[in-house]
Amino acid sequence: MLGWFKKKKTIKENAIPVSDGILEEERQTSEVAEAVTEVSSGLDPSRENVISEAAESEEQALKQDNQKGLFKRLQESLSKTRDSLVSRVDDLFLGRKEIDAKLLDELEEILITADLGVNTTLDLLDEIRSKVSRQELKDPQALKLALKERILTFFEGYDTAEMKMPEKGPFVIMVVGVNGVGKTTTIGKIANKFVRSGQSVLLVAADTFRAAAIEQLKVWGERVGVDVVAKEYGADPSSVIYDALDYGASRDFDVILIDTAGRLHTKVNLMEELKKIKRVIDKKMAGAPHEIMLILDATTGQNSISQAKLFNEAVGLTGLTLTKLDGTAKGGIVVNISHDFNIPIRFIGIGEKLEDLRDFDPKEFIEALFAN
Repeated sequence: MLGWFKKKKTIKENAIPVSDGILEEERQTSEVAEAVTEVSSGLDPSRENVISEAAESEEQALKQDNQKGLFKRLQESLSKTRDSLVSRVDDLFLGRKEIDAKLLDELEEILITADLGVNTTLDLLDEIRSKVSRQELKDPQALKLALKERILTFFEGYDTAEMKMPEKGPFVIMVVGVNGVGKTTTIGKIANKFVRSGQSVLLVAADTFRAAAIEQLKVWGERVGVDVVAKEYGADPSSVIYDALDYGASRDFDVILIDTAGRLHTKVNLMEELKKIKRVIDKKMAGAPHEIMLILDATTGQNSISQAKLFNEAVGLTGLTLTKLDGTAKGGIVVNISHDFNIPIRFIGIGEKLEDLRDFDPKEFIEALFAN
């Protein structure tokens, strides 16, 4: 998802590869130790390749172990959603030998109540019913696999929808969302991701309607070690942003994250304010904002759909982040949103820790959701 980040790669000179067998591990350890001795003493510089290969092997093994741990954490975080969706599907299929109309009707009810939504569910089942009528699907277990594969098609195009940095100047992200979704906290966690990848980040406190929002963003700035541009409570948001863009451009920041007020999406005048902010950003820095990201609370279920629709109509969203997936059985909303909108999900929140804001990987998400 964020492959354009500046990566820093470190390899220990005396790294030892991980091995399954004790004897093999001892042999490799001895070989690497000898190579380190010969290289450091100048006896055989060509043996550097042994050290390099050992380092790469260890790095790969650690990466695989880390991925396994992250996947398990994702599985655990989706347990409530899995219980409301996949476990109910498994219970439905238990003991069934064939696919009939009654089974499909019951499956439809499960999918809708698991927050996949009516349109998404009908789309899924139209494909399933078509395969059943052509006798391509004959048993419930094959149906479950077909369901999983069909859901994955709703995420097609994600590989070509990555965030891209501009060739010149900072990458400007305008963050929107209603109050209570965890918007400011998510901005802090996104800033941390950029910092860890080697980017310099500037936070902009343009939610001037809540003094607490300004202070909260300052706290996050201190926590992740980035600058924050803020003015007094009640200041004009556009003025704050205008000055922040001047500051960010003059100091060559890589990324500027703008926190806007928690707009109540049913209030026309507040949505108009967001449109104004977008125009100010573009006027001050042509082509910006490069990303307009909506933060959604997954626990609100179908209400997220209406929020995405109205914010998208107002400012043209380019990315979504869903928070609080670990605390809800409504995680099916991820599938629903991907089906109904051509807007990529950038991140998902699966906990309170900094590292619990995860890059969204559709395949990983579906695998974790359907895992036994």
